[in-house]
Amino acid sequence: MWNQTIPDELRGRLAGIELLSYSIGPTVGQVRSGGFAAWWGVRTSVWSGGLLCAGAVGLLALCLPGLMAYDVRTNEHALRLRDRRTAAAPAEAGA
Repeated sequence: MWNQTIPDELRGRLAGIELLSYSIGPTVGQVRSGGFAAWWGVRTSVWSGGLLCAGAVGLLALCLPGLMAYDVRTNEHALRLRDRRTAAAPAEAGA
């Protein structure tokens, strides 16, 4: 989805945001699970983490219906990119 929907000129910026989320996400998760374990116990920490994760996925599914309905065969950006790559392929093969 990333390569088919993000314009080339924005990929560097979005890759930076992605790197930031990869570096911060696990740390925030560890702080959350450690805090919950200290206050309410390990079992509650594990269960609450699972429930929060399932709830977040459900909320994202409701808020981003286009993400759930994504289909590479019908997505306008993916089709446009495929057409550009197909048009460029014969030119590269002849070079």
